[in-house]
Amino acid sequence: MRAHPRIAVIGAGIGGLTLAAALDRAGIPCQVFEQARQLTEVGAGVQLAPNAIRPLRQLGVVETLQRSAVRIEAMETRSWAGAPIARTPFGPACEKLFAAPYYAIHRADLQAALLARVGPRPLRLGHALTRMEPAEDGVRLGFRDGTTYHADLVVGADGIHSVVRQALTDDAPVFSGLGVFRGLVPVRDLPQAAREPLIRMWLGPGRHFVCYPVRGGELISFAAIAPLCDAPVESWSADGSPGDLVEAFDGWRGLVRDVTRAARTVRRWALYDREELTTWSAGRITVLGDAAHPMLPFLAQGANQAVEDAVELASRLDGTTRADIPAVLGDYGATRGDRTTAIQQGARGHSESMHLPDGPRQQERDLALRASSGIAGLRGRAWLYAYAAGATPAAGT
Repeated sequence: MRAHPRIAVIGAGIGGLTLAAALDRAGIPCQVFEQARQLTEVGAGVQLAPNAIRPLRQLGVVETLQRSAVRIEAMETRSWAGAPIARTPFGPACEKLFAAPYYAIHRADLQAALLARVGPRPLRLGHALTRMEPAEDGVRLGFRDGTTYHADLVVGADGIHSVVRQALTDDAPVFSGLGVFRGLVPVRDLPQAAREPLIRMWLGPGRHFVCYPVRGGELISFAAIAPLCDAPVESWSADGSPGDLVEAFDGWRGLVRDVTRAARTVRRWALYDREELTTWSAGRITVLGDAAHPMLPFLAQGANQAVEDAVELASRLDGTTRADIPAVLGDYGATRGDRTTAIQQGARGHSESMHLPDGPRQQERDLALRASSGIAGLRGRAWLYAYAAGATPAAGT
């Protein structure tokens, strides 16, 4: 019997766990090394588009997700003063076009669903990677606790501050000049309109505000983007001030006012991305998700692209021998690089257009958004939502 390659996945976030699930589906074992000693509930809401839902369905994860995910019916965009700009339907139209719904979910619920699929066996918690060394046609990994592991393949799914990425390039995160307030508000503390299964977005000078329901509609997750003068460390656990949130969006209309005043616990962190990788692999080392292409959140594709990376890599590793790994990794990077770069750059471009000051350019933007809304606007997202990572095509596109 042919021995499977020894695969070490560094990081038990969305990308790392999706890869473990996809490898398991292909009958390929792996070890997932996570620096945290316990996987705790972190983050807030995540938008899952059809390009991630289709492969997650094949992995058997969606049935669990449905217990807490909210099926989004539409995305509404307004001005900071409350004037409607555009509305793009999701709901049945999204399922017809892209063979999958559009979900909003708490990040912890997505992680829990993936953990339930993967099981505890491949997880090695409390293992912080400190070094990687070539050894015997493989890679010798060293961890902070003194343990080591010999791998035939190392996959860095260890986020924007990836240790594995350092084997590919000597770069650093790029500060956007923006920060994000994030938090969760019980829907019972908000007007009845907050219960609708919508993604709502308000655009204003220098900033914007997004909110949507998660946890089966019990909570509203919000992301409030505003200028940030300094560049603190990017961290999901950094505390923010509810008072600063209220001040940053003072005078904004509609649910913005309600949500900002109802928020009791707020996180705030700086928004970073990185420049594109010129190569995704070196020998037997590669990366995925934020370790490969951290993105600004303005296309809501960060988690979705991590899922795509994972299922694409797993599909290429199916039937692979140890000797095949360097060539397989080269093909994987070539396949994923152009797409993720386009999305990274698109997110950067949205940063400017979403934050225009009131005036002629803002009016032109709003006219363009109105013209591209409705079902035409949904069809215009086919470049994102119809993508067939790991051969999971959308029907009807």
